Amino acid sequence: MLKSLYISIPFFLVFFSCSNTESSVPQQSQKSAAQIKENIKQQLIKANQHLAQREIDNMNYYAKSHQLPFVQTASGIRYYVYKPSAKGDSIKEGMKITMDYNVSLLDGTLCYSSQTDGAKTFIVGHEILREGQEKLESGIHRGVQFLKRGDKAILLIPSPLAQGLLGDMKKIPPQMPIVYDIYIH
Repeated sequence: MLKSLYISIPFFLVFFSCSNTESSVPQQSQKSAAQIKENIKQQLIKANQHLAQREIDNMNYYAKSHQLPFVQTASGIRYYVYKPSAKGDSIKEGMKITMDYNVSLLDGTLCYSSQTDGAKTFIVGHEILREGQEKLESGIHRGVQFLKRGDKAILLIPSPLAQGLLGDMKKIPPQMPIVYDIYIH
């Protein structure tokens, strides 16, 4: 009897220690997975903040080096009216406007121009496209609302309101702010 008790006790201890270990491993790996996920999230947030700050610094440098007194909006768009209209109407959402433009990068590289691509006509704030229409950056829809018909202005548009994370897959690189030099008819 005593011999069978000695054999049973180790079996009993091994059985419960294994079952305890097995149940604690998933909890530990769940905690580790949660910690890893949180660490990755924090690293991505930090990287995004770094990229956003770098873009702001580049836009500030552009404004300073070109000695342009931009007005900055709450959305991060900057505008400077270098030839104001004396009698034009203020542009509001829903208005149909036509504009001549030059789109360039901060380094001055010309990407698109109405001289080669034609003037853009669009309804301000309406980004829904009909067949055959080209999508304009949301920054243009927002930025022109600070202008009047007849204005000549420069809009400095941050990448999230320009071509965004991927660029336009043609001439505008990923995460690139763009400069619009525009004349609104």
